[in-house]
Amino acid sequence: MAQMWTEKRVVISPDAPTLAAAVAERLLSRLARRSAAGKTTHIALAGGQIGTAVLRAAGDSPRRADIDWSLVHIWWGDEVFTTPDDVDRHDSAARAALLDRVALPASNIHAIAASDVAADPDAAAAAYADELSRFGTPEQAWPEFYVCFLGVGSDGHVASLFPDRVEIQLTDRTVVAVRDAPKPPPVRVTMTRPVINSARCVWLVVSGTDKAAALGLALAGASYETVPAAGAKGRKKTMFFVDEAAAANVPAELIDQDF
Repeated sequence: MAQMWTEKRVVISPDAPTLAAAVAERLLSRLARRSAAGKTTHIALAGGQIGTAVLRAAGDSPRRADIDWSLVHIWWGDEVFTTPDDVDRHDSAARAALLDRVALPASNIHAIAASDVAADPDAAAAAYADELSRFGTPEQAWPEFYVCFLGVGSDGHVASLFPDRVEIQLTDRTVVAVRDAPKPPPVRVTMTRPVINSARCVWLVVSGTDKAAALGLALAGASYETVPAAGAKGRKKTMFFVDEAAAANVPAELIDQDF
């Protein structure tokens, strides 16, 4: 499938709570508009503190009632391979923050298997690849994502695609297992770059001074193999939503406060 990359743009908020609320409102407004038009929307969520904060802000917003949630499908770009009650599980955090607070059908929540269901992370990855393919299009073996959310680690990783590892280079699979990840928990499951970059919009949400260097490198066009965030690109929009603490190295010409 041909890709039409667009320029990366940056929106800056004064602090992390304002950032989370602003991104949540943008998400809810787009979901409301699409559901009013009867459109089904597939979203890939991110874990981490700021990703969960965005979902919590969406769950707190009265605008969540404007959405026909039966038309929304929730996926995850990556997940830790642990027991379902582990506090590090992205899906558990997302359910508490938003998913359990809206009328979202259980069949529309596509979680990656926990360690009590799948025999190992490879089995969990294979099962998730199969689930993606159930909603695939004629052009690709996965759904057409409207938004893929990504956090950015201080090392520049996105999802569970870490610098200088084989997973960031894979293009022949949709989902892969990750072992010995440099960030705990060490065993994970992640979507690959082709799936992430097929999304209409990629929204990277970045907070904190410890992310400033990685953000600067990503925006400067570093190699995606050494700075995976540099290789995250939506087909139509690639937006970095950041707070002032993370924005120290953002070029002025990339700032787009009107988005």
